[in-house]
Amino acid sequence: MTTTETLIAAAEAHSAHNYHPLPVVVASADGAWMTDVEGRRFLDLLAGYSALNFGHRNRRLVEAAKAQLERVTLTSRAFHHDRYAAFCEQLAGLCGMEMVLPVNTGAEAVETAVKTARKWGYKVKGVPSEMAKIVVAGNNFHGRTTTLISFSTDPEARADFGPYTPGFEIVPYGDLTAMRSAVTENTVAVLLEPIQGEAGVLVPPAGYLPGVRELTRERNVLFVADEIQSGLGRTGKTFACEHEGVVPDVYVLGKALGGGIVPVSAVVSSAEVLGVFRPGEHGSTFGGNPLACAVALEVIAMLRTGEFQARSAELGEHLHRELGALAGTGRVTAVRGRGLWAGVDIAPGHGTGREVSEKLMDRGVLVKDTHGATVRIAPPLVIGKEDLDWGLAQLRAVLGM
Repeated sequence: MTTTETLIAAAEAHSAHNYHPLPVVVASADGAWMTDVEGRRFLDLLAGYSALNFGHRNRRLVEAAKAQLERVTLTSRAFHHDRYAAFCEQLAGLCGMEMVLPVNTGAEAVETAVKTARKWGYKVKGVPSEMAKIVVAGNNFHGRTTTLISFSTDPEARADFGPYTPGFEIVPYGDLTAMRSAVTENTVAVLLEPIQGEAGVLVPPAGYLPGVRELTRERNVLFVADEIQSGLGRTGKTFACEHEGVVPDVYVLGKALGGGIVPVSAVVSSAEVLGVFRPGEHGSTFGGNPLACAVALEVIAMLRTGEFQARSAELGEHLHRELGALAGTGRVTAVRGRGLWAGVDIAPGHGTGREVSEKLMDRGVLVKDTHGATVRIAPPLVIGKEDLDWGLAQLRAVLGM
């Protein structure tokens, strides 16, 4: 067997089969390119589901991490450390908010947002005890913890993991009328992805997010925006909500915040909302650790320049123009997305999303399928136009063009 085959066989034998990765074994990476154990190079058009917005081994981020590694990496929140205040202040400033509650993973951040909304509902809004309700959208993906799959509509994520956590109502994504009907006096929050990533990069109808914002203000309900995949430059803006001029009450952030180096996530909101917590009510041993803060501070500084947002907007326009041309060929049925983020639906007879992904892998391009027929494209924001065009040429070749 080749080295690749040997390593894949060992992984299959000794790790749980909760993922179905493409048969490639990455050994090193730089920028938008990865190299496998056989020395083959691959263009990364997935970017770790947006965790690698700034590319693999971004030198500025690596240097920030190395410098912090030589000082202190973990204190727990039992003590203060010298990077924490700056991280909280600067992330709050980037979001136009006041307070930050740092944790680690995206799922942990959404769980924190759920707890925040419920606590706010009881302590500030005055919802009767145990009656708080959160409205969510169908086809959502907020994580795979027991609570978060309780309001998933994806059978693969949800089946056989009950009993499920109550307190959620699911309405169709993009349906403002259904949302309005679902919000009651006991509703404490509406939790939405401004663009649904795992569902196939679904962009809501124009006016939907502003409508949700208006409704939540009307009914004294928190608008919680899960920007874990869509935020921090991916769509051509710092946050996807900005495309419709919307500012939520709560941002949920993760993935790119850790620069592809360490897991960093956070809930960011006002003092009124996050001020409901008291010591002992919520915590995270690694949340807001010195290493995480050092890397995230550099991410924030890079985003403040606007360079990466502008690059995503410019290259994203080119990406969608090129992909849009495929939609009229009979090989692609739809293209959706914003910035450097696209969902491409492959027409019947031209392969499943998985088959197209495997054929692209054979041609040196790495993407990932979702929901059967869809291929997701989300390159690092640092990708060069020539590399992006080369990757798109491989997609056209796989589709027989």
